[in-house]
Order: sequence, then structure tokens, then C-alpha cells
Amino acid sequence: MVSLVVVAVFLFQGALFQPPQAEAFKIFPTDDSLTHQQITEAAFLRKMVEVCRDVATSQGKGFTLPINSKLTATTVQKACSNSYASLLKLSTFNLAIIQTALSNAAVDRKQFSTAHHFDDEDFKNGRDLITKGIAAVKVSIKKGNYLSARTSLGAVCHTLQDFYSHSNWVELGSTAPFSTLIKPELPLSNIAGPNTKTCRNCVGEDCSDNILPDVLQQKTLTSGYFSLIFSSKPAGKCSHGGFFDRTSSREPTGGINKDDISSYHGFLHFRAAEMAINATMELLEDIRLATGDQAFLRLMGLTQSSVLAFVFDITDSLSQYIEVFKKVCLSIIDSRKGTSEEPSEYVLVPFNGQGSGPLIRTANADTFKEYINSLSASVAGNFSDMFLSELLLTLTRVPPSSDIFVLTDASAKDTELKSSVKAMIESTKSTVNFLLTSSLLRSEEDASLSRSLSLSDIQLYRDLAHVSGGQTIDVTNTTLSQANAVITDAITADLVTVLQVERSSAKAENFSFVLDPSLSNTTVYITGDSLVFTLYSPTGVSQSGSVADGPLGSILTVGNIKRVKLNSDNQTGEWKISINATSSYTLKVIGQSSVNVLFYFVEIVEGGHGDSWGQRFTRPFIGRNATFYVSVTGRDSVTVTDVLLVEASGSDVVRGTIKAVGATDFLVNIDRIPEWPFVVQLKGLLNDSSLVSQFQRQSPTQQQGSRITVMAQSQNITQPGVPLSLNFTVATNNTIGNYTIRARNDQGFSVSFPSSLILGTEGSAQGSVTLTAPSDTESGTDVTLTIEAEAPGSTDLNYVTLQLTVSTANAIFSGCYSLSLCLSFFFFIVCHFVCF
Repeated sequence: MVSLVVVAVFLFQGALFQPPQAEAFKIFPTDDSLTHQQITEAAFLRKMVEVCRDVATSQGKGFTLPINSKLTATTVQKACSNSYASLLKLSTFNLAIIQTALSNAAVDRKQFSTAHHFDDEDFKNGRDLITKGIAAVKVSIKKGNYLSARTSLGAVCHTLQDFYSHSNWVELGSTAPFSTLIKPELPLSNIAGPNTKTCRNCVGEDCSDNILPDVLQQKTLTSGYFSLIFSSKPAGKCSHGGFFDRTSSREPTGGINKDDISSYHGFLHFRAAEMAINATMELLEDIRLATGDQAFLRLMGLTQSSVLAFVFDITDSLSQYIEVFKKVCLSIIDSRKGTSEEPSEYVLVPFNGQGSGPLIRTANADTFKEYINSLSASVAGNFSDMFLSELLLTLTRVPPSSDIFVLTDASAKDTELKSSVKAMIESTKSTVNFLLTSSLLRSEEDASLSRSLSLSDIQLYRDLAHVSGGQTIDVTNTTLSQANAVITDAITADLVTVLQVERSSAKAENFSFVLDPSLSNTTVYITGDSLVFTLYSPTGVSQSGSVADGPLGSILTVGNIKRVKLNSDNQTGEWKISINATSSYTLKVIGQSSVNVLFYFVEIVEGGHGDSWGQRFTRPFIGRNATFYVSVTGRDSVTVTDVLLVEASGSDVVRGTIKAVGATDFLVNIDRIPEWPFVVQLKGLLNDSSLVSQFQRQSPTQQQGSRITVMAQSQNITQPGVPLSLNFTVATNNTIGNYTIRARNDQGFSVSFPSSLILGTEGSAQGSVTLTAPSDTESGTDVTLTIEAEAPGSTDLNYVTLQLTVSTANAIFSGCYSLSLCLSFFFFIVCHFVCF
């Protein structure tokens, strides 16, 4: 079966003013030019073929897939799977490419940094950015943080690739990449001096001969000067060129960039792009040799599965449950050990109200089992009811997209953190599943030990689970072991969500969902009390919820959950389910498939000869327009018919307008971000040579907008033992008053910040966060810092997330996160009373 992955990127156009920028290899396809994403993907594919070929050769196996421009993720995955005992995962390979491409694209937001783009002959600082970035990639891989590694890798790739477009390396007749850029021990030599003239005027629009003969003959390295504001540049120097480059009108006129085929040196675009591909492959090989094949494959996403995290409440009231839950955990670990579905990492967070932890992370299943076996019950401390604080710490410290399972009977006395927990779930896209031992469900003997878990507490945990796409299971001592099936479903490889709905009131309602041929192991979950349901197949066959084993599937009851495991035959088509409930309930349909949908907020920066964008680590602004960039990989022909924002707890819908921008790429325009929390639903057609079938996917994690804007200074580098102060600004056009401020980081570094800021009639306020990495922190360590602002009365919340790297060297570039946001924020402050 040919695999398909749908990758949807949420583009957020929220700025009132967006400046143009220095050109680079493009982000969106124009004419036949190659983009940064295409260059990066080509390098990934070619390098993976090389790795798999080497492995096959070492095993005495044949490997015939040629390295050329026709490689696809599907052909590479299929060929590489023959070299390995377990099947390599296409979905995570595509995810790795997208994550790297998002970070790559974000570099264009630093349009005034000469080092990030090798403008203005800034070769030393550009090379320093690359070598420090490579160090960060290797440290992140060493620590098992592959998402952080891809973030650093994407930024490095952008700067490395820009060298071949912005310098004269190609014009010098070079046939191989400039290896010195990734090797800090080698000297940068034969670089044009500050007074060396490098260019002459172009002849009209013809710049094919504007580099001086002496520069070419002496193999002198130069790059173009660029400025959005000033036309001045050193005498005789080349310009970058382009409509927004003011230096290109100053003699010598024109430019030398090769960003696309319409650029001044566009006749060399494909040579520069091919050189950039080879240079990216050389970079990947350097990382492979330093980390080993297994770690490198995880970086590429071809062998990486999700992270499995257990949060154990080990207070004495749960002593009998702890032993049963330990057995459940050990059974799950053993069932996946050594298989293609073995988690890439295990995380354990025990807590008992005297404090959580220590947080334990390991990739070794046997080591993790030893930690599980060592757990025992203990007397609750003074903070036994501060459960949301414990969960927030876990979400902050575990890797993104983790599967988290929580066993507790603790109520939450810190409910003021609910919005923060929801925001952290949203930003990390981790799934949280609760196993609740409510005293209402326990035996009399068990209940005598129980802490009070009220109906409001249970509803709180159900709300958080639903936001994350997880489950809440009410269990007793005798039914806890049955939860094994639910946990196993949740950590299955290639898990996708077909449909998930929530209803807060009791009423009868009908729902429909489409199952496509790529789906397998489809499971329907109905969670609630005193509900009746009937399931209908595409052929009209029905099965009541009261029938445990019927014509459509088998039904398992675990606490308040009905788990319907559909039979494997005749699943394709439109299914229907009718539900009649006397209280609130949820419906969830999941399955295994290579079809996956991913969503990221990003900002679009308009300018130059095309648009660029980068991931935006904050909520979108309610009422403003937005655009989806949808990329479909793994299929030659896919039709997207609907992209919807669906109300998370209701039936309201915002429909997008779809425009095809490539064979498998689409732009979807949304007029206004709604006020209510939403999930994103995509529907379309899978087009095979002999079959056209409908498919649908839904984002498991809820998203929501905000009327608060949080912006922060971006400092790329922090030094060990040296406090780093980051300025941030909170603004709104809505509620004035005292805003609660919180800041946290994923490394547990010391952080200080104001507990609140007062937003007066001017609608904005400034603050500062100070982050201090311990003096013994390894250079290259990445840290994620999140700054939150919550409105009075917890009516609204927004956040911004910053990525920093610990380094013994000083920062090369700092500024507002990002510059375009800072400029747009200036206009926001000036006109927010008028503009909204």
C-alpha cells in the first residue's frame, strides 16, 4: 500500500505591518525554482539512501535505489525498510522533514542579521552560527531531544544553504561544497578585504558579467550587500540585488543572488541549489559520524516512536492501586520492547504531595522497569492537593508530543493553573490520559483510605484530557487492569484521530465519520454515564452498545468508557453512530494509518519577490484572518475538499477557502479566528489508479485564539552561569487590569519574573524574565522558555515560547522575537484603540 502523510501548517497573518526582507532560496514554490524546503527534503532523502545503502552492504544485502532528483519519501522508506529488521516509519520521517523546514523558514524573520544570510561578506559570523548550531544538534541528540535537534538543524541548514545563493562560490567555478563552513578548526581564507572591490555595474538588467575578473581569477570569496533602509555600501562592493535591496541602485548596480531563476544571477540558480543540497548532505554526514546510525535515524524520524510518560501518585491512599498499575505499566513495556513500536524514551514522575520527582528519563526499557518496580506508597505531604502544579511541571519537562498517563485520587486545589495547563498541552501537543480512582467507585475498604475526589475535580480532569485528545478513565481496584487495552490503544504507532467530539448537555444526536482504506485497527470510544448508542456500518448493518460481541465489533467496558474495537473486514466508507445520553459525553474515533495531519501556527512575512514564514509559538489573535498551508506527501494525487475549524464542544464551523498551489500543496484561507476553542478537520479524496476513496482527519489537540499579545526579545545564546535578561511586552485591546505573569523552562534552570503586570488604559506593559543556566551546563544544550500572561479573572491567556542554546560563546544576534512582530507591535500599540 502506498503511504500518505498529510501535513497541514497553520499560517497566522496577524501583524498589522510586515517589512520586506533579504531574499533567500524561497519558501513557497515560484516558477521552477527550488525552495529551502525542497533543498532540505532532497538532502534528507539522498542522505537516507546513502545510509541505508551502507547498512545493506554491511549486511551483504543488495540495494539498487539510485540517488537522483526523483526520490520520494515513499520510495526511500520502502527501500530502507529492506535494510532493517523493523519497518521504518514514513509518517515520522515526513514529520522530521516538516519540523526541520519550519525552523529553516523561521530564519528569514531575522532579515537584518547579515550572519544568518551571509550578507555583507559576514563570513566569520555566519560560519560561527553554523558550527555552534551543529554543536547544539549533537548535544540535543546525545540527550535524546530530537525535536530540539531538528529545530537547531533547520536553522543551520538555512544559513548554510544561503551561502551558496548569496556568495560567489558558484561563480568561482567550485564543484564541491565549502567544507570549511562546518569545520571550525579550518581557517577562512582568501576572503575579500573591506577595501577590495568585487563588482562592476550590470549592463541594464544583465548581471551575468558583473563580478570583477580579478576576483574570479584569484578565487576571492565575496557576498552581496543588502539593506532595506540605506543605499550606502562600501565602494566597489557587490549588492545582493532585488526590488527591496536599496544598495543595488548604488554603483556598482545590480546584484549577485541566485535565490530563484528570476534573480540577477538566476542563470546559476540550479547550480547553487544543487551545491546547497550537497552541502546539506555533507552536514548530515558530519552529524551521522558523530552520533552513530541509530541516533541519526531517530533524528531523521525513521525509527522514532513517541515518548511514554507515567505520572504516579504514590500517596498511601493508593497503595493497592499502585501495585496493580505497576503491573499494567510493566506489561505494556514488555509487549513493545524490541519491536518497531517501542517508545523512543520512557519518563517517570512520582509524586506524593511532598514534591514531585525526581523526573526520570531513559531510553532503556530494563532500566525503566527497575524504576517502576522501586515505587512504593508513602504518606501524603502538605502539598498533596497541588496536582495541577505537578502536571504542569511534567508537561514542561517531558519532550513534545509525549503520551502521558496519570494515576491519582488527588483533588486539585490549584485550579487557577487550569488555563496554564491547557496552554502547555496546546503548545507541546502532548496527550494526557487520567486514571481516576474516585472514592465514589471504590469498595468500602478502599474508600476509607481515599482522599476526596469531587465531581468537579473529575470534570476538571475530563476537560484537560479532552483538550489534549486523551481519555479519562474511572477505575476501581478490580477494573484497573482492564485499562491496559485503553493504554495500549493510546500508544499505538501511527495513531491518527478520525473524529473527536464533546457534548456538555444531555441530548440525542447522530454523528458520521469516514474510514478510508489506509486505516486499520479502528477503535471507537464513547465516554460518559448512562448513555445508549447504536453503530451503523456503510452497508447498513447495526450493532447496539449493549451487545458485547456483534457483527461490527467487540465492546469492552472500562469504568465510564465503552471501547468498540471494529472488526477488520469491510471498514471502508461512511459510518454513523447515534448517541442518547443523560449527561455529558465524548466520542472519539482513532485508528492506525500513514495519513497524518499536523498543524502549526506561523507568521507570514510579505516582501521581496515572495513570501516567507516561520513557526509562531503563540496563540493567534481572535477575529483576525489566517491561512493554512497544507502539504500532502506520499501520494501523487490527493484532493482536499474541506478544511474546517470545528467548535471543540459544539457544532459551529468555520469553513476555509482552498486554493491549490502545487500538485500536493494547498493554501486554505480563514476569514476570522473564532472566539471558541476549536479543532481542525480535513476531508478529501485519496486517488489511486483504480480507486477513489474519501478520507477525513482531525487534530487531536484543541487550539484557541486570544485577545492578548505576548512578545519577547529573542536572544539566541545564553552562557553557563551568567544570568540572561529577556524583555517582554504584554498588550491587549480588551480587558485592562492586573495580568498574572508566569515563566517556566524545560531544563529546570533558575528563572525569575514579575508575578504580575498592570495593563492600564494604554493597553500594554513591559517586564523582564531572567534565566540562569548552571555553570556546569554543557555547551550546546537547548532550552525552551515559555512566558505566559493571563487576564484578570482567568478570562483569557496567551503565551510566547522562545528557543535558546547554552553556549560558552557570546550571542551573535539578538533582537525582538521576531523583528516583524516588533515592528507590527509598534503599530499595534499606536492604533489598537482604532484598529480593532
